Amino acid sequence: MVRLGELARGRDNNLNLIRMVAATAVLVSHAWPLTLGPSAIEPLNDSVGHSLGRISVYIFFVISGFLITASFERSETLFRFVAARVMRLMPGLIVSLVFVALVLGLAVTRLPATEYLTSPDTWTFLLSNTLLVSPQYTLPGVFVNNPVPTVEGSIWTLFYEAACYGLVFLLGIGAMLRPRRLGIFVCVYAVVCTAVLATGVEMPYKLYRLLLLSLPFVVGMGAWAWRDRLPLSGAAAIGLWVVAILLDDTFLAYISFILAVAYATFWLAYVPGGWIRNYNRLGDYSYGMYIYAIPLQGLVVMLFGA
Repeated sequence: MVRLGELARGRDNNLNLIRMVAATAVLVSHAWPLTLGPSAIEPLNDSVGHSLGRISVYIFFVISGFLITASFERSETLFRFVAARVMRLMPGLIVSLVFVALVLGLAVTRLPATEYLTSPDTWTFLLSNTLLVSPQYTLPGVFVNNPVPTVEGSIWTLFYEAACYGLVFLLGIGAMLRPRRLGIFVCVYAVVCTAVLATGVEMPYKLYRLLLLSLPFVVGMGAWAWRDRLPLSGAAAIGLWVVAILLDDTFLAYISFILAVAYATFWLAYVPGGWIRNYNRLGDYSYGMYIYAIPLQGLVVMLFGA
Protein backbone atom coordinates (compact mmCIF):
# COMPACT_ATOMS: atom_id res chain seq x y z
CA MET A 1 0.00 0.00 0.00
CA VAL A 2 1.34 3.42 -0.95
CA ARG A 3 2.61 5.62 1.89
CA LEU A 4 2.07 9.34 2.32
CA GLY A 5 5.81 9.98 2.37
CA GLU A 6 6.27 8.41 -1.06
CA LEU A 7 3.65 10.67 -2.64
CA ALA A 8 4.58 13.87 -0.81
CA ARG A 9 8.14 14.08 -2.11
CA GLY A 10 7.33 16.27 -5.09
CA ARG A 11 4.98 19.13 -5.90
CA ASP A 12 2.68 17.17 -8.19
CA ASN A 13 -0.42 16.93 -5.99
CA ASN A 14 -3.92 18.30 -5.54
CA LEU A 15 -3.23 20.67 -2.66
CA ASN A 16 -3.81 23.82 -4.72
CA LEU A 17 -7.19 22.52 -5.83
CA ILE A 18 -8.18 21.44 -2.32
CA ARG A 19 -7.25 24.84 -0.90
CA MET A 20 -9.25 26.64 -3.57
CA VAL A 21 -12.27 24.40 -2.97
CA ALA A 22 -11.95 25.05 0.77
CA ALA A 23 -11.69 28.82 0.26
CA THR A 24 -14.76 28.72 -1.98
CA ALA A 25 -16.60 26.69 0.64
CA VAL A 26 -15.84 29.40 3.22
CA LEU A 27 -17.34 31.96 0.83
CA VAL A 28 -20.47 29.83 0.41
CA SER A 29 -20.76 29.30 4.16
CA HIS A 30 -20.59 33.04 4.83
CA ALA A 31 -23.38 33.69 2.33
CA TRP A 32 -25.99 32.68 4.91
CA PRO A 33 -25.23 35.27 7.62
CA LEU A 34 -24.22 37.96 5.11
CA THR A 35 -27.58 37.76 3.34
CA LEU A 36 -29.94 36.54 6.07
CA GLY A 37 -28.40 38.04 9.20
CA PRO A 38 -26.12 36.84 12.00
CA SER A 39 -28.65 34.34 13.35
CA ALA A 40 -28.87 32.45 10.05
CA ILE A 41 -27.63 28.87 10.40
CA GLU A 42 -26.07 27.08 7.47
CA PRO A 43 -27.91 23.79 6.73
CA LEU A 44 -24.76 21.66 7.01
CA ASN A 45 -24.22 22.91 10.55
CA ASP A 46 -27.60 21.48 11.56
CA SER A 47 -26.85 18.07 10.08
CA VAL A 48 -23.22 17.44 11.12
CA GLY A 49 -22.58 20.03 13.83
CA HIS A 50 -19.90 21.82 11.81
CA SER A 51 -20.50 24.47 9.19
CA LEU A 52 -19.03 24.15 5.72
CA GLY A 53 -16.78 27.09 6.50
CA ARG A 54 -15.50 25.59 9.73
CA ILE A 55 -14.71 22.26 8.08
CA SER A 56 -12.81 24.16 5.40
CA VAL A 57 -10.78 25.99 8.05
CA TYR A 58 -9.93 22.63 9.62
CA ILE A 59 -8.67 21.50 6.21
CA PHE A 60 -6.49 24.61 5.90
CA PHE A 61 -4.97 23.98 9.32
CA VAL A 62 -4.33 20.28 8.65
CA ILE A 63 -2.51 21.14 5.42
CA SER A 64 -0.57 23.93 7.14
CA GLY A 65 0.55 21.66 9.96
CA PHE A 66 1.93 19.20 7.42
CA LEU A 67 3.61 21.72 5.12
CA ILE A 68 4.93 24.14 7.75
CA THR A 69 6.62 21.33 9.66
CA ALA A 70 8.20 20.20 6.40
CA SER A 71 9.23 23.79 5.70
CA PHE A 72 11.05 24.08 9.02
CA GLU A 73 13.00 20.89 8.37
CA ARG A 74 14.00 22.10 4.92
CA SER A 75 14.88 25.68 5.90
CA GLU A 76 18.62 26.29 6.03
CA THR A 77 18.31 28.90 8.78
CA LEU A 78 15.74 30.05 11.33
CA PHE A 79 15.63 33.43 9.62
CA ARG A 80 14.61 31.88 6.32
CA PHE A 81 11.83 29.94 8.00
CA VAL A 82 10.47 33.02 9.76
CA ALA A 83 10.83 35.16 6.63
CA ALA A 84 8.96 32.60 4.55
CA ARG A 85 6.10 32.53 7.05
CA VAL A 86 5.88 36.32 7.22
CA MET A 87 5.91 36.59 3.43
CA ARG A 88 3.19 33.97 3.19
CA LEU A 89 0.76 35.85 5.43
CA MET A 90 1.52 39.54 5.60
CA PRO A 91 1.98 41.10 2.13
CA GLY A 92 -1.32 39.76 0.78
CA LEU A 93 -3.11 40.67 3.99
CA ILE A 94 -1.78 44.24 4.06
CA VAL A 95 -2.66 44.83 0.40
CA SER A 96 -6.18 43.53 0.98
CA LEU A 97 -6.66 45.72 4.06
CA VAL A 98 -5.48 48.83 2.22
CA PHE A 99 -7.81 48.01 -0.67
CA VAL A 100 -10.79 47.41 1.60
CA ALA A 101 -10.22 50.47 3.79
CA LEU A 102 -8.97 53.06 1.30
CA VAL A 103 -10.55 51.98 -1.98
CA LEU A 104 -13.69 49.94 -1.37
CA GLY A 105 -14.59 51.54 1.95
CA LEU A 106 -13.97 55.06 0.73
CA ALA A 107 -16.08 54.41 -2.36
CA VAL A 108 -19.15 53.03 -0.58
CA THR A 109 -19.17 54.65 2.88
CA ARG A 110 -22.24 56.71 3.73
CA LEU A 111 -20.00 59.25 5.44
CA PRO A 112 -18.40 62.22 3.69
CA ALA A 113 -14.92 61.32 2.47
CA THR A 114 -13.22 63.71 4.89
CA GLU A 115 -15.12 62.33 7.87
CA TYR A 116 -14.37 58.76 6.80
CA LEU A 117 -10.65 59.41 6.37
CA THR A 118 -10.36 61.26 9.68
CA SER A 119 -12.29 58.64 11.65
CA PRO A 120 -10.01 56.73 14.05
CA ASP A 121 -11.91 53.54 13.17
CA THR A 122 -10.67 53.70 9.58
CA TRP A 123 -7.07 53.61 10.72
CA THR A 124 -7.50 51.21 13.61
CA PHE A 125 -9.02 48.84 11.03
CA LEU A 126 -5.68 48.82 9.21
CA LEU A 127 -3.55 48.62 12.35
CA SER A 128 -5.57 46.09 14.35
CA ASN A 129 -6.00 43.71 11.45
CA THR A 130 -2.35 43.93 10.46
CA LEU A 131 -1.32 43.04 14.01
CA LEU A 132 -3.79 40.08 13.91
CA VAL A 133 -4.39 40.01 17.67
CA SER A 134 -7.69 41.95 17.86
CA PRO A 135 -9.38 41.99 14.45
CA GLN A 136 -11.75 44.85 13.59
CA TYR A 137 -14.52 43.74 11.26
CA THR A 138 -16.28 47.01 10.39
CA LEU A 139 -15.49 50.37 8.82
CA PRO A 140 -17.35 53.63 9.56
CA GLY A 141 -20.41 54.01 7.35
CA VAL A 142 -19.64 50.92 5.25
CA PHE A 143 -22.35 48.30 4.59
CA VAL A 144 -24.43 49.77 7.41
CA ASN A 145 -27.71 48.68 5.77
CA ASN A 146 -26.54 45.13 5.10
CA PRO A 147 -27.92 42.33 7.31
CA VAL A 148 -24.38 42.09 8.69
CA PRO A 149 -22.23 45.26 8.34
CA THR A 150 -19.01 43.24 8.19
CA VAL A 151 -16.21 44.15 5.79
CA GLU A 152 -13.79 41.52 7.09
CA GLY A 153 -14.73 38.28 8.76
CA SER A 154 -12.33 35.52 7.77
CA ILE A 155 -9.07 37.04 8.92
CA TRP A 156 -9.64 36.12 12.57
CA THR A 157 -8.14 32.71 11.80
CA LEU A 158 -4.80 34.26 10.79
CA PHE A 159 -3.88 34.96 14.42
CA TYR A 160 -4.24 31.27 15.20
CA GLU A 161 -2.38 30.33 12.03
CA ALA A 162 0.51 32.56 13.12
CA ALA A 163 0.36 31.07 16.63
CA CYS A 164 0.69 27.59 15.12
CA TYR A 165 3.69 28.77 13.10
CA GLY A 166 5.17 29.87 16.42
CA LEU A 167 4.55 26.40 17.83
CA VAL A 168 6.52 24.82 14.99
CA PHE A 169 9.31 27.35 15.55
CA LEU A 170 9.52 26.59 19.28
CA LEU A 171 9.42 22.83 18.75
CA GLY A 172 12.04 23.17 16.04
CA ILE A 173 14.56 25.10 18.11
CA GLY A 174 13.88 22.67 20.96
CA ALA A 175 14.81 19.71 18.73
CA MET A 176 11.27 18.36 19.09
CA LEU A 177 10.59 17.92 15.38
CA ARG A 178 12.51 14.66 15.14
CA PRO A 179 10.00 11.96 14.17
CA ARG A 180 9.88 10.08 17.48
CA ARG A 181 9.76 13.21 19.65
CA LEU A 182 7.22 14.90 17.41
CA GLY A 183 5.08 11.77 17.42
CA ILE A 184 5.03 11.74 21.22
CA PHE A 185 4.21 15.46 21.33
CA VAL A 186 1.34 15.04 18.88
CA CYS A 187 -0.19 12.19 20.89
CA VAL A 188 0.13 14.03 24.21
CA TYR A 189 -1.22 17.27 22.74
CA ALA A 190 -4.17 15.50 21.13
CA VAL A 191 -5.07 13.76 24.39
CA VAL A 192 -4.79 16.95 26.47
CA CYS A 193 -6.64 19.07 23.92
CA THR A 194 -9.42 16.49 23.55
CA ALA A 195 -9.80 16.20 27.31
CA VAL A 196 -9.95 19.97 27.85
CA LEU A 197 -12.47 20.52 25.06
CA ALA A 198 -14.58 17.56 26.19
CA THR A 199 -14.89 18.76 29.78
CA GLY A 200 -16.50 22.01 28.68
CA VAL A 201 -14.43 23.91 31.24
CA GLU A 202 -14.83 27.68 31.03
CA MET A 203 -11.88 29.41 29.40
CA PRO A 204 -11.15 32.64 27.51
CA TYR A 205 -12.66 32.50 24.04
CA LYS A 206 -9.29 33.01 22.34
CA LEU A 207 -7.88 30.02 24.20
CA TYR A 208 -10.89 27.94 23.22
CA ARG A 209 -10.42 28.86 19.57
CA LEU A 210 -6.70 28.19 19.82
CA LEU A 211 -7.33 24.67 21.09
CA LEU A 212 -10.01 24.13 18.47
CA LEU A 213 -7.79 25.14 15.55
CA SER A 214 -4.41 24.00 16.81
CA LEU A 215 -5.61 20.40 17.03
CA PRO A 216 -6.02 19.94 13.25
CA PHE A 217 -2.70 21.75 12.78
CA VAL A 218 -0.97 19.39 15.20
CA VAL A 219 -2.61 16.40 13.49
CA GLY A 220 -1.07 17.69 10.26
CA MET A 221 2.29 17.85 12.04
CA GLY A 222 1.79 14.24 13.08
CA ALA A 223 1.11 13.25 9.49
CA TRP A 224 4.49 14.72 8.57
CA ALA A 225 6.20 12.88 11.43
CA TRP A 226 4.66 9.54 10.36
CA ARG A 227 4.56 10.16 6.62
CA ASP A 228 6.82 7.21 5.82
CA ARG A 229 4.61 4.84 7.81
CA LEU A 230 1.19 6.29 7.03
CA PRO A 231 -0.62 4.34 4.27
CA LEU A 232 -3.18 6.13 2.12
CA SER A 233 -6.25 4.05 1.38
CA GLY A 234 -9.73 4.97 0.25
CA ALA A 235 -11.14 2.20 2.44
CA ALA A 236 -9.32 3.60 5.47
CA ALA A 237 -10.68 7.08 4.71
CA ILE A 238 -14.23 5.71 4.65
CA GLY A 239 -13.55 3.72 7.80
CA LEU A 240 -12.43 6.81 9.70
CA TRP A 241 -15.62 8.62 8.70
CA VAL A 242 -17.68 5.68 9.95
CA VAL A 243 -15.80 5.81 13.26
CA ALA A 244 -16.34 9.58 13.47
CA ILE A 245 -20.08 9.11 12.95
CA LEU A 246 -20.25 6.37 15.59
CA LEU A 247 -18.38 8.54 18.10
CA ASP A 248 -20.40 11.67 17.35
CA ASP A 249 -22.12 11.81 20.75
CA THR A 250 -19.04 10.97 22.80
CA PHE A 251 -16.13 12.97 24.20
CA LEU A 252 -14.06 11.66 21.28
CA ALA A 253 -16.33 13.32 18.71
CA TYR A 254 -14.04 16.22 17.85
CA ILE A 255 -10.75 14.34 17.62
CA SER A 256 -12.35 11.55 15.58
CA PHE A 257 -13.89 14.13 13.24
CA ILE A 258 -10.54 15.91 12.80
CA LEU A 259 -8.74 12.63 12.10
CA ALA A 260 -11.35 11.74 9.47
CA VAL A 261 -11.05 15.18 7.86
CA ALA A 262 -7.25 15.05 7.93
CA TYR A 263 -6.92 11.56 6.45
CA ALA A 264 -9.45 12.31 3.72
CA THR A 265 -7.59 15.53 2.93
CA PHE A 266 -4.28 13.73 2.47
CA TRP A 267 -5.88 10.97 0.40
CA LEU A 268 -7.53 13.52 -1.89
CA ALA A 269 -4.34 15.58 -2.05
CA TYR A 270 -1.99 12.81 -3.12
CA VAL A 271 -3.84 9.79 -4.53
CA PRO A 272 -6.14 11.00 -7.35
CA GLY A 273 -4.05 11.80 -10.41
CA GLY A 274 -4.45 12.29 -14.13
CA TRP A 275 -6.36 15.22 -15.60
CA ILE A 276 -7.24 16.65 -12.19
CA ARG A 277 -3.59 17.64 -11.72
CA ASN A 278 -3.96 20.10 -14.60
CA TYR A 279 -5.41 22.53 -12.09
CA ASN A 280 -1.86 23.19 -10.86
CA ARG A 281 -1.21 25.18 -14.02
CA LEU A 282 -3.46 27.89 -12.58
CA GLY A 283 -1.42 28.32 -9.40
CA ASP A 284 -2.70 28.85 -5.87
CA TYR A 285 -5.10 31.77 -5.37
CA SER A 286 -6.91 30.36 -2.35
CA TYR A 287 -5.47 32.90 0.09
CA GLY A 288 -6.73 35.75 -2.06
CA MET A 289 -10.14 34.11 -2.30
CA TYR A 290 -10.16 33.71 1.47
CA ILE A 291 -9.32 37.29 2.44
CA TYR A 292 -11.20 39.15 -0.33
CA ALA A 293 -14.42 37.12 -0.27
CA ILE A 294 -16.32 38.85 2.54
CA PRO A 295 -15.71 42.47 1.47
CA LEU A 296 -16.76 41.63 -2.09
CA GLN A 297 -19.75 39.62 -0.88
CA GLY A 298 -20.76 42.59 1.26
CA LEU A 299 -20.52 44.83 -1.78
CA VAL A 300 -22.78 42.51 -3.77
CA VAL A 301 -25.35 42.51 -0.94
CA MET A 302 -25.20 46.31 -0.73
CA LEU A 303 -25.71 46.75 -4.47
CA PHE A 304 -28.24 44.02 -5.20
CA GLY A 305 -29.85 43.24 -1.86
CA ALA A 306 -29.85 40.16 0.31
